[in-house]
Amino acid sequence: MMGTCADLPARHRWVLMAARIVLTLRHPALVTRFAMRLGYLPNPAAPSRYNELMLWRKIVDRNPLFVTLTDKLAAKAYIRAACPELPVPETLWSGRHPEDLPVDLPSGGVVVKPNHGCAMNIFVSEGRPERAEIIRKARRWLDKPYGRRNGEWAYWPINRALFVEERLDLASGSIATDIKVHVCSGIVSHVWAEDKLAERSHLFDGQGMPLPGRDPDYPREDQALPLTSRLLDFVRQAIALAPRIAGDLDHVRVDFLVTDKGLHAGEICIYTAAGYGTWTNPAIADRLARLWRLEDSAYLRRRHRGVSRLYAAALRARCSMQGANKLRDRMRTPSPE
Repeated sequence: MMGTCADLPARHRWVLMAARIVLTLRHPALVTRFAMRLGYLPNPAAPSRYNELMLWRKIVDRNPLFVTLTDKLAAKAYIRAACPELPVPETLWSGRHPEDLPVDLPSGGVVVKPNHGCAMNIFVSEGRPERAEIIRKARRWLDKPYGRRNGEWAYWPINRALFVEERLDLASGSIATDIKVHVCSGIVSHVWAEDKLAERSHLFDGQGMPLPGRDPDYPREDQALPLTSRLLDFVRQAIALAPRIAGDLDHVRVDFLVTDKGLHAGEICIYTAAGYGTWTNPAIADRLARLWRLEDSAYLRRRHRGVSRLYAAALRARCSMQGANKLRDRMRTPSPE
């Protein structure tokens, strides 16, 4: 992981130290919440660990593409262009005003959701809930921005809208409901498969092999998802598709919905678990931190002026030195028998 580089030129060390002070003072609530949630004081200017890298993304890296990918409607078009053969759940209606929802909406199995947030879904079936109740809840969603508390800025510029989506018959109880793939600069770090209805999950490495360890949502060992041949096959399919959707982003989580017939496009997650995700197996977060290349971020790819130019140069130098150290370490490590 990226630690303090003693061999870094003094000018870069001083810049990174100053940047840490400035960013901490500029974002005291985020830094304090981070320390309270994760138990240590982060370095938002020169991140080393996975959660610090997430904090850096929220504070520093304002990649315009994040807004597109975070917008649930815009993300559908992005996925279709990147991976045309992957089925995308059909959007049956979209609009800015909940009052314009189709009158006959409650007659079928659909999902109503806004495009600018997470965990906001209304599952409609057989006339329930009633249209008036859906409209009341949708108004509350559209009246407020999402992600302010945790600094998830890519949600804020989205033009808020409501949409109705077909409800897929997910493979709960037989395979899984979701498969979520973490990708760093085109390399799959790990995969998380879950059955939301059965409250079970399993972790896999970048080759689709099962990993030990649990996740915060399903922490008990008896909540492990059964390893069936179909699940393993779908995990491998997701591993093949996810890098095409992720492109050259330094980190992103690509989600898939699972039906008995195959994978469907889910969401693209820029701020996984709002940046506070943890696992009982520390190797997962360590691997994410090793694979996450800040030099591939939009911030370090573009030109800067003034003080930002000094900071970007210092951070690039740190990344370059860290990359050289990693390569040296690999060359010194004996090959396995």
